[in-house]
Amino acid sequence: MSTNSVASRLLFLFFFSLSIIFLSSFYKKKEDQKTLYLIGDSTVRNGGEGNLQRGWGNFLQEFFDSTLLKVSNQAMAGRSTRTFIKEDRWERVLETLKPGDYVIMQFGHNEGSEPDTTRAGYRGVLKGMGDETKELTWPDGSKETVHTYGWYLEKFIQDTKAKGATPIVASMIPRNKFQDREVERANQDFGKWAREAARRHGVPFLDLNTIIADQYDTWGPEVVKGLFEKDHTHTNEAGARINAFSVAQGIKGLENTDLKNYLVKDKPTLFLIGDSTVKNGQGDGAGGLWGWGDFLAQYFDQEKIKVQNHALGGTSSRTFQTYGLWEKVLDKMEPGDYLIMQFGHNDSSPINDTLRARGTIKSAGLEAENIQNLITKKQEIVYSYGQYLRRMILDAKAKGVTPIVCSLIPRNNWETGKVTRADKGYALWAKQVAEDTNTAFIDLNDLVADRYDSLGEDYVKAHYFNDKDHTHTIEEGAELNAEIVAEAIGNLSEIDLKKYLK
Repeated sequence: MSTNSVASRLLFLFFFSLSIIFLSSFYKKKEDQKTLYLIGDSTVRNGGEGNLQRGWGNFLQEFFDSTLLKVSNQAMAGRSTRTFIKEDRWERVLETLKPGDYVIMQFGHNEGSEPDTTRAGYRGVLKGMGDETKELTWPDGSKETVHTYGWYLEKFIQDTKAKGATPIVASMIPRNKFQDREVERANQDFGKWAREAARRHGVPFLDLNTIIADQYDTWGPEVVKGLFEKDHTHTNEAGARINAFSVAQGIKGLENTDLKNYLVKDKPTLFLIGDSTVKNGQGDGAGGLWGWGDFLAQYFDQEKIKVQNHALGGTSSRTFQTYGLWEKVLDKMEPGDYLIMQFGHNDSSPINDTLRARGTIKSAGLEAENIQNLITKKQEIVYSYGQYLRRMILDAKAKGVTPIVCSLIPRNNWETGKVTRADKGYALWAKQVAEDTNTAFIDLNDLVADRYDSLGEDYVKAHYFNDKDHTHTIEEGAELNAEIVAEAIGNLSEIDLKKYLK
């Protein structure tokens, strides 16, 4: 045999061995991959061509590492615990369910009608957790025994356990129904029975009804209505994504399952928006001037949270939106992120002129003024400072983002040895908007002014400002203000951003 033939054969054997190793590794990886099955109704899986309604299960895969776990959404619109079994949908799930897999079950929206053979009652179940039954005879002569809601859930649980998989019972998501600004809950019926079914069998319970209802109560009906499409039960994409985030957060809190280990290890982002006192120029210290936002990241554990400064000099609460800057930031935000906003220095400018036309109505109220913008040559409705803040707050909350309002830092203006405050103007209005919207507030104007007063006028002017500018801080002043913001975040009791501080 020639040397070339031997070499060719050896080369073939080498690559053949490599392919065997690769295929073995590939199939072992696929074999090791777990599956999370979702069963439920349209609040878990919804949508299709021309349908803007979505269920939270449509987006849950985004929260899991797909190389380790696949989400299989087997929920079906219009189904109840009873019809999911009756139509053999549960049987088809069991056929592929394997040891080590997981099943999240969320039912309750379609069980409420009296069970019978009519169109209205074909999916109804008996209420409660008992062993009561109701015998039905269908027009074709077939018999059906209808059980309680709890009985059906317990069947799902027992069948899942028998396959070596982990069942997780979830209470149903709340509807968009408010009374006295509190959303309707299911803790006295289907949510209560779901909890009891999980308790009886010692399996994890995901109280989605409470988790999401608590969030809805915080946001209020004005924000929540924007998360639903056409009716009070079915969410749109934004609502479904927020609920999927709530599911992921709920899974993180479950102690009796390792499902949390397959969640994507992503970290939230703290977004900063505002004017040049938050970010001056390109944030590179041009002209020796800096904004406090450029020094805030150092106070956070950046292994756990990202800090992005999107402030832009020269903008007001109005032009940050009309220039399209807010929309770009909003597009980047995800549920679980945070937002700090600080505007006011440029809002006192003229409402309409040929220079910038960036002013806002001096108020926290709902005033508006229709103008012919001298720059754009177009009609524009100009609102109050407070209303522009309110819009960004509500937009952020609708995306599952936690906003924080800051009052504007004080200028280097002094009177009888005390720095001039904005406590009867923009600082006051920022506070009023935060209170009106139940939003965290940092009175940065007051906090920084207190520090300036304690240090004295001469020291502040010499260390924190140059002699040409009474608004923009030099590096040492920006660092001081960032330190004060970080301290204030640490003192906020109503939000958990402080857990990311070093």
